[in-house]
Amino acid sequence: MIDLTFESISYKIIKILSIFRFILIYMPITQSAKKALRQSKKRYLANQKKKAELKTAIKIFKKLVLANKPKEAQKQLRTVYKKLDKAAKTHLIKKNKSSRLKSRLALLLNKKSKNA
Repeated sequence: MIDLTFESISYKIIKILSIFRFILIYMPITQSAKKALRQSKKRYLANQKKKAELKTAIKIFKKLVLANKPKEAQKQLRTVYKKLDKAAKTHLIKKNKSSRLKSRLALLLNKKSKNA
């Protein structure tokens, strides 16, 4: 007997299922609907990649701040700003979220540089 409890399903399987959630929920019939599904899947994967890159850039910045490396953190902050602005411009995240994150990250850097 195969154990199919939620705990037994690995994270990767859940990730794969979430990628193909469109197929599991919605099976297109017309040609235009099939094309829309293909476009939607492609955009979904691209957006997930961009979000992961953004989160990684923020994590790197926070690690640099915590390691008391203000010059490297300042360089990374520029990269994070660029990625946040691009994400807001392409509607990956909302404009206000971008502004809020930029403000909080700048405050974090300033607070740590004053303490150091």
